[in-house]
Amino acid sequence: MMDGTGKNTVSYAKIRFCGDQAWRDGLKFFWVDTCCIDKSDSAELQHALNSMFHWYRSAVKCYVYLADVSTHQHGDGPGWQPAFRESRWFSRGWTLQELIAPPIVEFFSKEGERLGDKESLEQEIHDITGIPRKAFQGVPLSDFSVAERMRWIEKRDTKYREDKVYSLFGIFDVHIPVLYGEGRQKALKRLQDKGGLLADAYRWVFDNPDFKRWRQLRESCLLWIKGDPGKGKTMLLCGIVDELERRIIADGGNLAYFFFQATDSRINNAPAVLRGLIYLLAHQQPRLLSYLPENTYPSDDTMAWIVLSKVLCEMLKDPNLKVTYLVIDALDECVTDQPQLLKLIVQISSVSARVKWLVSSRNWVQIEEQLAIVAQQSRLSLELNAESVTTAVSAYIRHKVLHLSRRKQYDSTMQTEVHDYLSSNANGTFLWVALVCQVLADPRVQKWQTLKKLRAFPPGLDSLYARMMEQIIQSDDADLCRQILAISSIVRRPISLQELTTLVEMSDDISDDPQSLEKLIGLCGSFLTLRDQAQGAKPEKGRRWDIHEGPLLSLYCNGELLLSGWVKRRRQCSGKMVLIGCLLALMPSTSRG
Repeated sequence: MMDGTGKNTVSYAKIRFCGDQAWRDGLKFFWVDTCCIDKSDSAELQHALNSMFHWYRSAVKCYVYLADVSTHQHGDGPGWQPAFRESRWFSRGWTLQELIAPPIVEFFSKEGERLGDKESLEQEIHDITGIPRKAFQGVPLSDFSVAERMRWIEKRDTKYREDKVYSLFGIFDVHIPVLYGEGRQKALKRLQDKGGLLADAYRWVFDNPDFKRWRQLRESCLLWIKGDPGKGKTMLLCGIVDELERRIIADGGNLAYFFFQATDSRINNAPAVLRGLIYLLAHQQPRLLSYLPENTYPSDDTMAWIVLSKVLCEMLKDPNLKVTYLVIDALDECVTDQPQLLKLIVQISSVSARVKWLVSSRNWVQIEEQLAIVAQQSRLSLELNAESVTTAVSAYIRHKVLHLSRRKQYDSTMQTEVHDYLSSNANGTFLWVALVCQVLADPRVQKWQTLKKLRAFPPGLDSLYARMMEQIIQSDDADLCRQILAISSIVRRPISLQELTTLVEMSDDISDDPQSLEKLIGLCGSFLTLRDQAQGAKPEKGRRWDIHEGPLLSLYCNGELLLSGWVKRRRQCSGKMVLIGCLLALMPSTSRG
């Protein structure tokens, strides 16, 4: 720009477009990242990379100039949408924060024509990136797990290996020195230590005798980590996977893992875990692709299980396969074909010393009985390691309080009071800390309301859930919420909004309005989750939206708290309600009285 030789470049066209568009929008200033950072000045570069996310978040709007998307078509072309889906912008690492941070993101073609914004194109962007739509809507990013946020960058590319980590600084709300040349793994380690996957929350397990026995003894093929809800099993396995990945793959071994989630039909069944393990093994050892059948996998779950289990067993019998670690989290959240999966784990553990299984679950008797068949197995009970878990929870509390203090600008006195209350009432439970901090982080909770809000939280998960239920009972729509929760707790599968209106008596103003139904489900708090089968943006007529049990409803049912009080009475008659509703749905509309 300074010597006038770059006027014919794409970059120059982007700068000219940005200036012109800002003028049309009545903005006095505009900023372009490619030319407003002096990269030769290390101090300026450090500051810019650590501040970029916050700059974007503070901007009035962000323009995305897509040089590879044209709105000028020849003849009856397909339009700009196919090029939009394939645009390189969606595969670049640094554009992740440009997409998420600004309140308004507008997309333009190379001719400068507006294509839409991230609200109007929300569904298309979700389909392209796989990022949950809530992340585009201003929801606190701390509401998303560390593992989920890390997945957002997986398929994106950066010029320098370290940038794939540095581009996540704002996503994890951390400030870390930039050290080009350190490599991606070291940069990732520094990010994890400050960004949520805390080493202090899982490092203790590597000194645990049961874990060391499983790692060191060739004949120890299975380790079962078990614990009550909220004890941090998933966080523990995330840390173990992260550590093992560096050590095992460096030695030529293999590591595949899968995390069940009961509320997501895509990852709550046995065939899904086999697909996940097979994919990761084939990705690490491409020669294992030879074990895949030539025809496509059958869609029928029974046949899929037969085919996929055979493929996995053949892969693990490969004579050239080195030691292979298979990690499965939350076996208790496998809602389909769980017995077959446990039987397969036992079968492989009993015949192959080269395969080491690490699985986790709640303290379920049926899982214990199945895994007890394996002769050389180890068990790691989180309840029997309460001191280590409590220390890990303490580290988690320090991290969460520090995050809250930055966000809400707590002074030292308030920071100490929040920390002390969490420490005194957590009872060694990560989930309790996470739920309380999630409420305190809500923008609607003002700083001066913090201590009052905090002290209203009772200690332990049982009391916390009871309080959440009490809030539902006291709401204006308590009766509807009661019926919905009672129905949701007994149905064998997720039900659609349309089915809900048949099973629960409600006014036409609610039953005929998808948005009102969505708000009604929202009143049930974290006990229910509303999911669009087509992953659409908003409820609307003609689309199928299913109501799933949320993680809290699952915990509540298992703890039998849901059966107390009014819910118990509701549940006793819910079977009759379902039957009557189904019969009414089958009757011709003209015959209904």
